[in-house]
Amino acid sequence: MRIASFNINGIKARLPRLLEWLAETRPTVACLQEIKTQDEGFPAEEFAKIGYHAIWHGQKGFNGVAILADGIAPVEIRRGLPGAPDDEQARYLEADVGGVRLVCIYLPNGNPVPGPKFDYKLAWMERLHARMAALWALEIPCAVVGDYNVIPEDKDVWSPKAMASDALMQPESRDAYQRLLGDGWTDAIATLNPRGGVWTFWDYQAGAWQRDHGFRIDHLLLSPELADRLEAAGVDKAHRGREKASDHAPVWVTLRD
Repeated sequence: MRIASFNINGIKARLPRLLEWLAETRPTVACLQEIKTQDEGFPAEEFAKIGYHAIWHGQKGFNGVAILADGIAPVEIRRGLPGAPDDEQARYLEADVGGVRLVCIYLPNGNPVPGPKFDYKLAWMERLHARMAALWALEIPCAVVGDYNVIPEDKDVWSPKAMASDALMQPESRDAYQRLLGDGWTDAIATLNPRGGVWTFWDYQAGAWQRDHGFRIDHLLLSPELADRLEAAGVDKAHRGREKASDHAPVWVTLRD
């Protein structure tokens, strides 16, 4: 089973690149972030043409998440992260696919720091922590994947100094992420790349892609039931360099049967 995550940065603008990536890599499940479309604008029929079933949680112009599954319909469990009934931002989608619980997240960016956006980020991470603890207690195969908007350690960024004031690297953001790992979730990319130096995002500005000035903010966290099946994990870096590409590259994990 191959589970992938891809912040597509606008599903309509990047649809040719997304379909291209799906055709070339054929993940069993693809979790998408920043689809940036209302529900009625989601191009489900384009994925159906190539054999993918989809569920999605959209929002006009911002955010939005989706789960695609190859040849099988995802069974939706929850949309929206519990803990704040008034939160209308489309950042969380949970479904069962082939005996695995998949959670697709788009965690808030949090900039500028300090400010209400950073406060929202930390509150959202507390709510995520609570939901992941509830999933852990179920003792089921589970993967929580997506754009976490957290650079976990200095080895996960081209220049810690350049990003020091960013919400992605603040001690509070990192501590909240480490609490998830402390509960026993496995960061698949970090586990198989302990020295770091693996990037998943390159800004459109200042020649970041050309200079390889990137960092790692897209993560795949596995429950023990899936971590025991971990076979490989990586980043489809070449897709970032294609014409009209997202500023993120897809990340993926392969699990033994």
